[in-house]
Amino acid sequence: MGSTRPTELLSDEACHDGGMPYVSTNPTTGLIEAEFDDFSDAQVDAGLELAAAQFQSWKTTSFEDRARYMITAAELLEGELPVHAQTLTKEMGKTFAAAKGEVAKCALTMRYYAEHAESLLAEVAMESSGSRSGVRFEPIGPVLAVMPWNFPLWQVVRFAAPSLMAGNVAVLKHASNVPQAALLLESVFRRAGFPEGCFVNLFIPGSKVASVIQDHRIAAVTLTGSEAAGMSVGAAAGGALKKCVLELGGSDPFVIADSADFEKTIPMAVTSRIQNNGQSCIAGKRFIVVDSRADEFLEKFTAAMTAVQMGDPLDPATVLGPVVSASQRAEVIGQVDDALERGAVALTGGVSAEGPGFFYPPTVLTGVTSEMRAGNEEIFGPVAVVHRVADLDAAIALGNDIPWGLGASIWAQDANEQQKGIEGLVAGMVFVNAVVGSMPELPFGGTKRSGFGRELSAIGMHEFCNAKTFFVA
Repeated sequence: MGSTRPTELLSDEACHDGGMPYVSTNPTTGLIEAEFDDFSDAQVDAGLELAAAQFQSWKTTSFEDRARYMITAAELLEGELPVHAQTLTKEMGKTFAAAKGEVAKCALTMRYYAEHAESLLAEVAMESSGSRSGVRFEPIGPVLAVMPWNFPLWQVVRFAAPSLMAGNVAVLKHASNVPQAALLLESVFRRAGFPEGCFVNLFIPGSKVASVIQDHRIAAVTLTGSEAAGMSVGAAAGGALKKCVLELGGSDPFVIADSADFEKTIPMAVTSRIQNNGQSCIAGKRFIVVDSRADEFLEKFTAAMTAVQMGDPLDPATVLGPVVSASQRAEVIGQVDDALERGAVALTGGVSAEGPGFFYPPTVLTGVTSEMRAGNEEIFGPVAVVHRVADLDAAIALGNDIPWGLGASIWAQDANEQQKGIEGLVAGMVFVNAVVGSMPELPFGGTKRSGFGRELSAIGMHEFCNAKTFFVA
């Protein structure tokens, strides 16, 4: 079983073959927008030294002062929202509406942690034989984040906002195809008044990530990306005895039970599969429908997917933009073509779009088996695989029959079917009658080969804190 996720292999990073390694290419036109050199060893060392030095004062900065900076950063994002959204659309192809939503979500999350960090990290009293005892949550130092391109602002902010509010400082190694997003965030944090060193951006190839993890000035690391990248980062962190959080592959089941309300389910099924142009780790990718509802679902879902408007992501009428790169589209084409050659059927789509840019049409596949790439790999594009099963028990069993366990959703009006899905689906997150999503107040993460650890909520904040036990005799 394999996974195709957006973070490049750490030993062989795309675009890092000399020249200008950090390249911003517009997926709509295929034209290069900007290029940046890798940092020199001296620049990397200076960045790490700056982060380590700043941590010594930032960790004692009051929650009130941290919150003031964070709210200012949120205000900058909100005040400059259209400009930042256009950067995302031009750099990775998401629709302008989706890009505006991502920027707004980042600002909302910054405000959430500015308001709630102090209470989320409050000292916890515990009963013991002592006169007073409990747990304090204290920052640990500079945390390295190795981030992907698919949500180039949100992925970083959902790590940086809680980490900074906890008293840690952030060091970012972003994906090599979204350098302008990295610089955008660095500018926002700087202009918001955060002291220099609180947020440090490093333009480095994946081959240098392990050495940065092992550097004594880095306290921990978090990564969102492929299983291969996760194994590399996990090995480097383990070798250096450092904490890591990994959010890796997923092929989320979208389970349709007998009592599903199709008036709500069908639009959400389409949204789940084409959101972010099909490039979301927590999107529904395998649509598993009980036999009693399968014919109706296939008819309505296929019609709705066929009607999706694909085009220029800056056009307000566009619902589906291009995938991020030529190589990503080639990956999707290879997965779909392999399935069709082995007997699967495309009810709509299945043929790559012609013309400039990296477009691939909304596609619905049936008859997919585990021998096909589409049946045992994560498809990072607007391709839905639909399975028909006998009943809800079979749907849950098929939903769990993958090496990953990131998210899952069940669509049912019956309370017993809802509970059966919540209890039976093996995933880090199970959503009922809702597309799997991330929000600052709930923990986010997976199980099995989808990684370990959590982001967001109090649980996510605690990942990069020293849970210090104290006991007073």
